[in-house]
Amino acid sequence: MTGIDRVEAAYLAHLLGQDRPLFGLIRTRWGFLLLGQKGCAALHDMVGAPAGLRQTLGQTLGQTLATLRPLALLRRPHILLSNLLSHVQQGAVYVNVGHTNLSASVLRAVQHCGLKSAVLIHDTIPLDHPEFASDGTHAPFAAKITATARFATQVIHISADARAKTEAYFAASGRLPPAILAPLGITLAQPAPSPVTPTRPYFVALGTIEPRKNLKLLFDLWPNLPQPAPQLVVIGGKGWADAALFAQMAQLQAQGDVLHGENLSDGAVVSLMQGARALLFPSLAEGFGLPPLEAAGLGTTVVASDLPVLREVCGDFPVYLDPRDSYSWMETIKTLAQNQPRAGKKQNLPLWADHFKVVLTQIG
Repeated sequence: MTGIDRVEAAYLAHLLGQDRPLFGLIRTRWGFLLLGQKGCAALHDMVGAPAGLRQTLGQTLGQTLATLRPLALLRRPHILLSNLLSHVQQGAVYVNVGHTNLSASVLRAVQHCGLKSAVLIHDTIPLDHPEFASDGTHAPFAAKITATARFATQVIHISADARAKTEAYFAASGRLPPAILAPLGITLAQPAPSPVTPTRPYFVALGTIEPRKNLKLLFDLWPNLPQPAPQLVVIGGKGWADAALFAQMAQLQAQGDVLHGENLSDGAVVSLMQGARALLFPSLAEGFGLPPLEAAGLGTTVVASDLPVLREVCGDFPVYLDPRDSYSWMETIKTLAQNQPRAGKKQNLPLWADHFKVVLTQIG
């Protein structure tokens, strides 16, 4: 699952375990479904599949809706969202933690019905770095930020760095919603067998394959490593990227230097990270940085971009390098390739319990 998928799944699981009514709002092409506790539990069971929430609702939308529609408490067309929300008890809070269905019309309807709203903004990368966003995402994301600034009762920030960047855009929109600062939790799975089996010493790169993750830096330097070169295990789905990047990866795969793992179980990912010489994370922009923290929690060496947010959440554990300095990355990889995997000190990880204690105490 992507980082946002994991956050959505964690919120769904935690809120299902609370001794309070829980409703789910699902937008479909036809209109909105309002789920109750039973419907939310059914959705949780679907999310348990390896594909994750976004893929569950996207790739198998018909099957998902066929399961959830009979469990819906109410259905209404888009224009009657306020009518649907009027059936939710007063004092409820609309919690949006995925950047989806985050619009002025939805937040306005929530406000119109006398409900509060808490919105989690993961990052502002589409605005800060439009070159790392796919075509057509800048304007819709800007609209989401403007809508949040105007209507949200509170905003949840996952790092001080992300908060500063987000609030700069809020200020430009004319309103600064009250802030909640709550780092994300990390839950590590038990190791499990992996279908990806390196045959030489190897490094791991974890994340969606897209320009922001800067995998091109690794693909460019890998053929220049001393032979026999270590392998690079790329774990993650194919996001948006130019054809040249995928072609470059395919060539390295054909040579046996790169292995690609997609839709791996969390346990398989843990096993691969534990056996790696290091996690390589040359990302050019992040809102939090889950992979370096996960690797640090396993005691695996981390080589990461020198970004303020990574220093904030990972502390002194990683080796920090300029993400555009290929020479430094080359020399560091060459050195680490000669060493056995480090069974070093593990970094203490932030807990979901602490995140929810902060958030739920403040949103009521």
